[in-house]
Amino acid sequence: MGDNTAARKQLQLHHNPVIDVSLNVQGGSNYIDDDGRPKRTGTVWTASSHIITAVVGSGVLSLTWAIAQLGWIAGPVVMVMFSIITNHTSTLLVSCYRDPVTGKRNCTYSDAVRSHLGEFCVNLGVKMCGFIQQLTLFGATIGYTVTASISMVAIKRSNCFHNSGGKDPCHASYYPYMLAFGIPEIILSQIPNFDKLSWFSIVAAVMSFTYSGIGLALGVAKVAENGQIKGIMTGMSTGAVTPAQKMWRTFQALGNIAFAYSYSIILIEIQDTVKSPPSEMKTMKKATRFSLAVTSIFYILCGCTGYAAFGDIAPGNLLTDRGLSNPLWLIDVANAAIVIHLVGAYQVFAQPIFALV
Repeated sequence: MGDNTAARKQLQLHHNPVIDVSLNVQGGSNYIDDDGRPKRTGTVWTASSHIITAVVGSGVLSLTWAIAQLGWIAGPVVMVMFSIITNHTSTLLVSCYRDPVTGKRNCTYSDAVRSHLGEFCVNLGVKMCGFIQQLTLFGATIGYTVTASISMVAIKRSNCFHNSGGKDPCHASYYPYMLAFGIPEIILSQIPNFDKLSWFSIVAAVMSFTYSGIGLALGVAKVAENGQIKGIMTGMSTGAVTPAQKMWRTFQALGNIAFAYSYSIILIEIQDTVKSPPSEMKTMKKATRFSLAVTSIFYILCGCTGYAAFGDIAPGNLLTDRGLSNPLWLIDVANAAIVIHLVGAYQVFAQPIFALV
């Protein structure tokens, strides 16, 4: 009798499609998350690599100019201040990943807005915030394309100068290099989502530290060559520029530093790659603290070293704008690293755009 009951149960299981589905989901629990989406595998380290890829961009090369406008006191202080502000606002934002009532995941920035603004603001707020996010990301990808082409042209021109002994002006158009940068991006855009970008972000993060490290090392060598530390406590003096220019340059410097720390626009999307347990919020707080600490130390070192080397005549870009030029091969390596980094950074920033499309 017991055998017949067991046989009937097996027959029911075989013919009941609902039970089959549940069994399949359970059997595939290693691949399916708690809400039926593909299982997330991100950790503190993969999230940190995404953040570093997004934060440590070519903007680090303009920090020397920014500190030259602010001086030895205000420059480092402003960098630390922006790091603290970015950490605080990021902590607030990662707390918005789960719906406060249902606990449902907010997989995108727009989802978080929809979940927390309330019914009155939902339609207008989501559309407005979504539009601003997409517009900002679109602008960032254009900026990355232009910056990558500048670095590629810098490699071409440096080799041209070397071969001609400085006699050839070595003019070059940026447009072919923009196309050369864009074609691989079209191919790489077929990568499905952030989860598949972890290794790419790690490579990009390594590249960002490569060219920043080269800039830092060559800055130290330049200071040793000069035999003195240049720069003053208050930055560019009003004797060299008018008071109006001093004010304008100060605001530009603050904007450059703020831009160098920006990544919150894709923070929610990065958080959506993190596995749980532990809670996504705890993981992202750790990743944010670690990434910003490393980034801030590197930023201050690069900016201050460049200012010590060039003083008030600090270039807008340490590697391409009348800045460091020798040894030639090392500058080429640094600019190549910028291009490779921007290939990865473009994909990280473009993921929400691809998702929308």
